[in-house]
Amino acid sequence: MPFVPTDRLSSPQNPRIKQLLKLQQKSAERRFLGLTLVEGLRELTIAVEASVAVATLYTCPELVGETGLAELHSLFSSKKDVPEWFEVTRPVFEKVAYREGSDGLLAVLKTPARTLADLHLPPNPLVLVLEAVEKPGNLGAILRTADAAPVDAVLIGDPRTDLFNPNTIRSSIGCVFSVPVVAAPMAEIFDFLRQKGIRSYAAALTPQAHSYLECDFRPPTALVLGTEADGLTPAAQAACDETIIIPMMGRIDSLNVSVAGAVLAFEAVRQRGQR
Repeated sequence: MPFVPTDRLSSPQNPRIKQLLKLQQKSAERRFLGLTLVEGLRELTIAVEASVAVATLYTCPELVGETGLAELHSLFSSKKDVPEWFEVTRPVFEKVAYREGSDGLLAVLKTPARTLADLHLPPNPLVLVLEAVEKPGNLGAILRTADAAPVDAVLIGDPRTDLFNPNTIRSSIGCVFSVPVVAAPMAEIFDFLRQKGIRSYAAALTPQAHSYLECDFRPPTALVLGTEADGLTPAAQAACDETIIIPMMGRIDSLNVSVAGAVLAFEAVRQRGQR
């Protein structure tokens, strides 16, 4: 079928526009419909390359431009099934866009359904585990680290935020699609790690903790981090095989969780050599 817009939407009262706002603002709506929003061609490209299904496209001609349209056609030119596509007037698009400096493209995606059983890890995996993550910005930053390092999977235990919150997608620049990420209860995650023979390291400020620089992260490894406010729960600390710290040389005693995750992940990758 031809890949062209099927209609032009100009009213903020259009039911499709109202649904976009609900998907943007309400996690319950996203969960109920199994849909989420992606804004931006770069993020959409990563999602499509990760085989995430795109339900609907919305573009603003004044913002997307000829170059953006050409890249959009290139992205879907080889696809058997192309999404439904609507053009949107600039005032309406600016109502549904959720970031400044938008490139005029918004897409509704079918939320990937991932479980621990779906993970296909390599023989010597490197995994990040986050307990009770609550800030989309922190989760997004960690997913960018996981993509860059790279890390084989990110496991979110007892999450307090929606993994496919539009703000998580934005702050991860789409890496929530390129990195295998699964949410599950922490108890199930630790069972999974033990079954896979993955040694777990809790990042926590405790008397028995030793420097991460003294650890051997070359075998199968899981780096386990908690929230910035509370750190790891006692139960999570107890379930880990070792406790580690990143030595602080200044006046503060801890790092932002996304920075700590990056320090630990890149040290593990350094020990393993270029992957």
